[in-house]
Amino acid sequence: MSTPAPTPDRPGTRALRGLAVLGSVAAALLVWLVGDPVLGAEMVFTQGDQDPQDVGAAAIVLFSAAAALLGWALLAVLERFASARARTVWTAVAVVVLALSCVPLLDVEATGGTKAVLALTHFAVAAVLIPLLRRASPRVAAPAAPVTAGPAA
Repeated sequence: MSTPAPTPDRPGTRALRGLAVLGSVAAALLVWLVGDPVLGAEMVFTQGDQDPQDVGAAAIVLFSAAAALLGWALLAVLERFASARARTVWTAVAVVVLALSCVPLLDVEATGGTKAVLALTHFAVAAVLIPLLRRASPRVAAPAAPVTAGPAA
């Protein structure tokens, strides 16, 4: 039994992955810009006994870039060690991480607008990152069917 070989990298794969990271950061920042300065959502939350934390543009850029780069890294590892199912496994993990990233929003003290903007930033990152990184991941070629000789005469 042979292992399927990945198709060769398409030109621009790295560029598309970089665009996915930059695009996801831009999408999160756009949501923050609409929510905080434009609509006036007070982007401050309190968690537990901690002091109130202000979510500014720098935090949005930092956390969305970190999430996007970690997503890229995980996809690269999966392509290296589980190439036959890398895209599928990565997509499932990405969706689970998106869902889990919203759980802390249930436990913070903040206005409804603040929680909505924070949740939308998570979904904005995922909406850009997941399809673009999937697209940048090479498809795995199906293994060739074994050639068999016809019946012996």
